[in-house]
Amino acid sequence: MMNDKQVKVYGGIDTHADTHHLAVIDQAGRRLADAQIPTTATGYQAALRFLGSWPGLVSVGIECTGSYGAAVTRAVREAGITVFEVNRPNRFDRRLHGKSDPFDAYSAAEAVLGGRASAAPKGGDGLVESLRVLRTSRSSALQARTATINQIKGMLITAPEDLRTRYKGLSTPKLIAALAASRPTPTPVTAAEATAYSLRLLARRWQALTGQIEDLAGHLQRLLDDHAPDLMRVFGCGQDTIAQLLITAGDNPDRLRSEAAFAALAGVCPIPASSGKTKP
Repeated sequence: MMNDKQVKVYGGIDTHADTHHLAVIDQAGRRLADAQIPTTATGYQAALRFLGSWPGLVSVGIECTGSYGAAVTRAVREAGITVFEVNRPNRFDRRLHGKSDPFDAYSAAEAVLGGRASAAPKGGDGLVESLRVLRTSRSSALQARTATINQIKGMLITAPEDLRTRYKGLSTPKLIAALAASRPTPTPVTAAEATAYSLRLLARRWQALTGQIEDLAGHLQRLLDDHAPDLMRVFGCGQDTIAQLLITAGDNPDRLRSEAAFAALAGVCPIPASSGKTKP
């Protein structure tokens, strides 16, 4: 526990893929020390030792808590240290003083001291993170499947006449089934043979992606039924909408203090009018 005479200290962490930079300042904003650590378990322990060497540490501001800073954020929070999410440093200050890792780390600490950083970081280790990972995988599979069927149909347009006639007018499911069951030569030489061979591979790719999409959708449905049954019963809300809603809200519901806070997080809050001529 901090006594009355103990100097309060605030930390900041500038995060990157391979290294993080730490800095601490006192309650008057004076820069005390900074250090660089690797993004490894050993590096995170070094970060905790660095921060723990300041008894008056109040809190730490960390950049990119949902991406580059996710692992170090978990380590710092598990150590019982209060963490705030920090946005990128002020652009004017960057232009004035230049861009450097120590500068960004000190700026993160100053944002905590000045109260500009007050948002709780995303948890990144609960239900929401599970939904995010599964939904991201499903979304990429959907995009790949769409690209695959577009390739198939584009290839059929320029295919030899006998191929175009054979598969003309088939719906997508029937087309995929017919192409996947076809038996082209295993050693294509002519353009017609190469086209038939490629079409079968593309059809089987479409089937494999469909299997992945259905598998991932099943896991999403199971998690949502178990953890958000009330939302799942809301009329007009489907699996994808509810998953995205929970992902946007994050693992920390205390981040959303009001409807306005959620609107700001989702990027749908009203744009303030300027002080000049405006239209109602």
